[in-house]
Amino acid sequence: MFLQTLLCFISKLNRMREYFRWETELKSFLFFVFLIFGFSVFTFPKKLMAASEESVISSGHSNDDINRGKRFFMGLLPFDRKYESCVSCHNIKPVDTLNWNPSAFEIAIKFAEKDFASFQTAVMQPSGVKMSASHQNFNIAEEDLKTVKAYLDNMAHEGSHPIKPSYFNLILFVFLGLLLTWALLDLIFFGRIKLKIIPLVIFLGAFGWQVKMIATDAMRLGRQENYAPDQPVKFSHKIHVAENGIDCKYCHTTVEHGKSAGIPATNLCMNCHVIIREGTNSGKFEIAKIVDAVEKGKPIEWVRIHNLPEHVFFSHAVHVGSGKLDCTQCHGQVQEMDIMRQHSDLSMGWCINCHRETQVNFVENPYYEHYIKLHEDLKAGVIDSITAENIGANDCSRCHY
Repeated sequence: MFLQTLLCFISKLNRMREYFRWETELKSFLFFVFLIFGFSVFTFPKKLMAASEESVISSGHSNDDINRGKRFFMGLLPFDRKYESCVSCHNIKPVDTLNWNPSAFEIAIKFAEKDFASFQTAVMQPSGVKMSASHQNFNIAEEDLKTVKAYLDNMAHEGSHPIKPSYFNLILFVFLGLLLTWALLDLIFFGRIKLKIIPLVIFLGAFGWQVKMIATDAMRLGRQENYAPDQPVKFSHKIHVAENGIDCKYCHTTVEHGKSAGIPATNLCMNCHVIIREGTNSGKFEIAKIVDAVEKGKPIEWVRIHNLPEHVFFSHAVHVGSGKLDCTQCHGQVQEMDIMRQHSDLSMGWCINCHRETQVNFVENPYYEHYIKLHEDLKAGVIDSITAENIGANDCSRCHY
């Protein structure tokens, strides 16, 4: 079957020579086709891989111990166990939902350089209330626990599991490229299909869909609405803002006076966590990361969520300090978020619409006292409200300089 297809393809190429005066022109055409195909494949964005942390320690365990520890961790050994498997609480692979329990990789990193005795004490005799309740009635043999430690040490050595890439768009894009190439060749050279409208429709449809794919990706460039990355510490705004009533400005101290809202220092966290060392949901594990960072003098590397292009100027001082905007107008209902995510796409159109629709409090805000003409029109009833656009918020130079 393959041989027949190949011979058919070669015969079609031979027929194409009728339409080229010189053989060199045919070679140039074929080179051009393969160049386009190769460009579409090799310049496509490479697969996304989860960032694997650097190796912490050499594994130094036998494959038998590692494999047995993995099977035990996943609940496959022993067959008569009467308690939940480790993986039911501590995920091995990345998950889309918030898991307050530490992942297997986080545990592996924490205990990679510690001896087995420390690991055994943490599992069998936990000090935290939440972990003690979860691990009660555990009866794990020492040999089984050693294999689990071997499995976790090997995980710390090899790194976290990569996120499986999706090749659907790549396959679709290449397929459409081949389809429109075939339609174009048949339309111009082969003429196998008598109705010329059929290859023409196929060509236009495939080409149009490719243009749509490129345009969609181009418009999404730099925009990441609903972006919610994993953070080094499972920090919940819902717990801190809604349940504990902490004001945004207590942690983000520069939001009224600076361009950036500011990242809270770990010392600020310790104002509360010098006493509160255990969380209701996460136990001691997450808070211990903050304490460890303070004691070692190593800052926590938070993952930035809201990010504007470098050619855009934005100041929190203007919007929050002077404009008296509420944080939720841009960041959404943060008090309801366990996992912080980007609420808006932060596109230029979104900003312009906000400037057109947001009414400015001219009467009670002294920041706008120098707009004398607008104040007079407001008092005379010439205008009934003033938006940010009326005071030049949509001028190009305000954001692009």
